[in-house]
Amino acid sequence: MTREILTDLLDRNDAHVAALDQGVFADKRDVQRPPVVSVCCSDSRVSQEGMWSVDGPGYLFTAGNIGNRVIDLTASGKRVLEGSAAYPLGHTETNVLAVVGHTGCGAVGAALQAARTGEYPDEAGVRADVEELVPIVEEGLSDPAVTEGTDDVTVRNRLVEYNVHEQVAFASGSPDAAGADVYGFVYDFHGAYGDRDGAAYLVNANGERDPDALRELVGDDRADHVGGLLAN
Repeated sequence: MTREILTDLLDRNDAHVAALDQGVFADKRDVQRPPVVSVCCSDSRVSQEGMWSVDGPGYLFTAGNIGNRVIDLTASGKRVLEGSAAYPLGHTETNVLAVVGHTGCGAVGAALQAARTGEYPDEAGVRADVEELVPIVEEGLSDPAVTEGTDDVTVRNRLVEYNVHEQVAFASGSPDAAGADVYGFVYDFHGAYGDRDGAAYLVNANGERDPDALRELVGDDRADHVGGLLAN
C-alpha cells in the first residue's frame, strides 16, 4: 500500500482546512452559484484552480477529461453538450464556459498517432476517449494552417488549438449553452505562445478567433494573454 501518499493527502487536507476563512461555506452549504465552468484536459501539470488563482470554494465549477472535450455522445450517437458543462449552465446560474487545452497534450498526441497509424492506447476507457478526438484531429490534418512548414511538435500544439476551436464551436451552438459566453484557452508550459510558463492564452471568444478582436475584447493591459498558432 502507498501509505506515504495516503498520509500526505490527509496532511494536505489539513493544510486546506487551516487555510479556509472562517465561515467560507456559510452561504454555500446548500447552493452554489459559480460564475464560470472550466472544462480542462486531465493532466497533473494543469491545475484548473491554480491557473485561475482560485483559492476558495464557489467561484469555479471544474470538469476535466482526456482532451478537454465538451462533446458527448448519447447511446444513439447523438452529439450533446457534456453533462459536467451542461449542468452548471442549466442549474447554477453559471454563464461562462471556459474550454482549456494545453501545450504538449498527450490525448491529442495519441489521437494524432491513431489518425496516422491506426494504433490506439490499450486501455478500453482511454481508447474510447481518444476515438472521440480522432475525427477532429483528422479534420485538423487537412488544414494547411495546421500542417504546413512545421515539425511534429508544432503540429501537435496546433492541433491542441484546433481542438479547442472545435469544442468552442460545438458548445456555442448547443441549446444547453444558450446565452452563455464560451471562451477557448490554451495553457502553455512549452513556450509555444510566449515565454511565461503557466500563462493561459485566449484563442477564441464565442467563435471569434481574430487576435486583434480578442485583444480589443480583453483590453491593452491583458493583450499579452491573446494568442493563436493558426492562421485566421
